Amino acid sequence: MDTRTHTITLRLERIRDALRANGCHAALIPSADPHLSEYLPDRWQGRQWASGFTGSVATLVVTLDGAALFADSRYWTQAEAELAGTGITLVKVMTAAASNYIDWIVANLPKGQTLAVDGQVLGLALAQQIRTALSSAGLNLNTQVDVIASSWDDRAGLPTAAVYEHLPPQASVSRADKLAHVRAAMAARGASHHFISTVDDVAWLLNLRGADVSYNPVFMAHLLLDGEQATLFIAPGKIDAALQARLASDGVKIAAYEQAPAALAALPASATLLVDPRRVTLGLREAVPAAVRVIEAINPSTLAKSRKTADEAVHVREAMAQDGAAMCEFYAWFEAALAAGERITELTVDEHLSAARARRPGFKGLSFNTIAGFNANGALPHYRATEESHSEIKGDGLLLIDSGGQYLGGTTDITRVWPIGQVSAAQKRDYTLVLKGTLALSRTCFPRGTLSPMLDAIARAPLWEQGLDYGHGTGHGVGYFMNVHEGPQSISKAVPEATMAMEPGMITSIEPGIYRPGQWGVRIENLVLNVALETTENGQFGDMLTFETLTLCPIDTRCIDLALMRPDEIAWLNRYHAEVRRSLQPLVEGAALAWLMERTAAI
Repeated sequence: MDTRTHTITLRLERIRDALRANGCHAALIPSADPHLSEYLPDRWQGRQWASGFTGSVATLVVTLDGAALFADSRYWTQAEAELAGTGITLVKVMTAAASNYIDWIVANLPKGQTLAVDGQVLGLALAQQIRTALSSAGLNLNTQVDVIASSWDDRAGLPTAAVYEHLPPQASVSRADKLAHVRAAMAARGASHHFISTVDDVAWLLNLRGADVSYNPVFMAHLLLDGEQATLFIAPGKIDAALQARLASDGVKIAAYEQAPAALAALPASATLLVDPRRVTLGLREAVPAAVRVIEAINPSTLAKSRKTADEAVHVREAMAQDGAAMCEFYAWFEAALAAGERITELTVDEHLSAARARRPGFKGLSFNTIAGFNANGALPHYRATEESHSEIKGDGLLLIDSGGQYLGGTTDITRVWPIGQVSAAQKRDYTLVLKGTLALSRTCFPRGTLSPMLDAIARAPLWEQGLDYGHGTGHGVGYFMNVHEGPQSISKAVPEATMAMEPGMITSIEPGIYRPGQWGVRIENLVLNVALETTENGQFGDMLTFETLTLCPIDTRCIDLALMRPDEIAWLNRYHAEVRRSLQPLVEGAALAWLMERTAAI
């Protein structure tokens, strides 16, 4: 018997024992922690522990006689392989935001039965959606049962990495000014108190960074503000005495991480509390006394941090240039090594590209797992090479590399596709259609306040014309030396909401793709900045925005089918390559400079 499969089977049985002990009939286990984070510390990797599926996003439902894992198209191939033999059924959903598991629960649980889910990791808005659906179906919800806590004996503790300050010049807005801005937003809504759980909001607001999760410089903490003071709930030992004193000078005191619920419970009946229902858990919301008036609205900090200041944009451009220089060094080495017949694997790509970034000024770490996928592996949007399973870069085909770095002055995320040996006409066609999608959206202009999902079709149109599409979103927001995935904007098929309005200073990815399972994948990604656009109408029809492309790295022209490109598209690409050459030329030398000059030649 396969040991891993046997282990998963035993874990599922322990979960079922916990269900029976609590009078429940099914457990919902999301990929979530008490902060509703995208990337989870080891302590809250319960879904992965229980299922064996290592993808970053999925939802597990365990019943007394079965189990189902809900994953979107990025993970279908990976999930099928990792779930084999576990008895867990893969349910394919179209997007990560889909809530098909709720329909599945309603369809598979008889009336009168009870679903268990840990309220401490269940988002408030999602809890309201689940409760409504279950009630309509005659089912019960128990949010007091944590089946992971009672089943996972060697569960990790709280992260212990130290917290540090994000300092000037990169931190160009002071902690005091940010707190004042949020308090002004609180007052405008009539709130006396505001509770923040999302770790990127806490880190941004206090100009602090940490290392509690891989790739994102954040730390596990909650924050409670009133009109004068703020309390940071964080594990002991993570903030040294000197930093604690500097925080105190800005009216921020420190309390134990586990005291957050008690602090909410101690709010006076006269308080009016602002919470974001999409960014706080049910468990924390339920700690608030019934007499306290609660206002549900987006965190003011979420909107504020999405709009990078002019000073921050300067640092982001510098980070992009350093990142581009690192990629020039890597790709020059890569092409030379490949031509010399050296053995290069997907793991080698990750190792050498990460080392090139690490040599650049201001580099603090990667912003996510490097994705280096050759041919069929490139068709897996979230593929990751491992020692046990990876490909050698040899023969003919396409190599997709999606990578990024964390710098003191910004966060990068870039995808490029490179030809290896001979590239087929079909591969060139796919590459060119994806490039046309990237260019179409990169060149667009739109009214300020446009809801970001409305822009999604612009990138997809060149692919739709040929009957093609891709399962992931076109673009995600990006933080400032922060999370590589940041809201509220999302260029995707998401249902538009007022908070998704495009505003000046937002940084978003543009990354259409084509994926042919078992053959190859193409994705071309740049980061762009929302900037004001002057028009001949002089604002009579409202303010207009356009995109400034921030990413600085050549887009390979050897894969382009020029017959599919319009003259204006070629002109844009040539202008972009001229800017890449101008920006990176002072930062590279030798083989990297020669490579840059060759790959930015006009077509």
